[in-house]
Amino acid sequence: MQFDQLKRREFITLLGGAAVVWPFAVCAQQAAMPVVGFLSGRAREESADDAAAFRQGLNEMGYIIGRNVALEYRWSEGHDERLPELAAELVRRQVAVIAAVGGNNSAFAAKVASADIPIVFTSGADPINVGLVTSLNRPGGNVTGVSWFGSESLSKRLGILGELVPNIKLAVLLVNPNMPELADQPEAAQQTAHALGWQLQVVEARNASDIDAAFADAKRQRADAVIVGAGPFFRILRDQLVVQAARHAIPAVYGNRETVTGGGLISYGNSLLDAYRRAGLHTGRILRGAKPGDLPVDRAIKFELVINLKTAKALSLEVPPSLLARADEVIE
Repeated sequence: MQFDQLKRREFITLLGGAAVVWPFAVCAQQAAMPVVGFLSGRAREESADDAAAFRQGLNEMGYIIGRNVALEYRWSEGHDERLPELAAELVRRQVAVIAAVGGNNSAFAAKVASADIPIVFTSGADPINVGLVTSLNRPGGNVTGVSWFGSESLSKRLGILGELVPNIKLAVLLVNPNMPELADQPEAAQQTAHALGWQLQVVEARNASDIDAAFADAKRQRADAVIVGAGPFFRILRDQLVVQAARHAIPAVYGNRETVTGGGLISYGNSLLDAYRRAGLHTGRILRGAKPGDLPVDRAIKFELVINLKTAKALSLEVPPSLLARADEVIE
């Protein structure tokens, strides 16, 4: 009898220990969260708003950073040669999805690093023409993303500049030749400039020194305005663009709102915050089980016009009421 009671007590003790261990095992399983890799060709400091918009997209899909998903950032800070190793780091980390943003080279680096991990890109070019996907509706493989076809807004940007700056005769278009996917910008701009009766000079800028030289040369030639082309290069160096435009007192139009909130004159283009939010939505869909090859490439179709009245006043420009009425944001 005493032996049976002893066995019974040992059995109860064993069950108690199992009851303690089991919840810990369950908690450990629940604590394991998918990790999203955020691979950007830009710098953390000047991409804070974009990263926040991406997280907003994840939130809308039910994924909260630190609660049921983790996010690991890798920034090349404009040094594209670093992207392959940064992408390889995320692959070794065994992330669930790679969000490849801040230029097409991020997506290409991710594609080389893995043919299995889902990749969500953001691109200002036609993703078929540049070779990211073979179809917009059914991308196939492990890649999908968001595109905004940046060159399409360039002609509209010239028209808006003409409304703000009267009697333009000579304008300068800044382009980055290291972005072959945007090689159609000069032709599109030339056609619009011809229709407006302008002479347009195309100037290439590969680095910060080229930007300084371009504005100085524009001033010497008495150019009436500068049009800054699309691409992450000009977003990274937006502060320098603003400084040079102010130093030489040349009106300039940009493709992104951040340059204008930072002191630039006027911008018109796709909302990149909307594009990054959509990339977050796509990432959330993949975390829920969708296959990237079955997710159509999304189009970021939201455009925004931003005007800085303080800068306009410094340049002695009167902003037409019709332009103010159309603006999405006016900075005073």
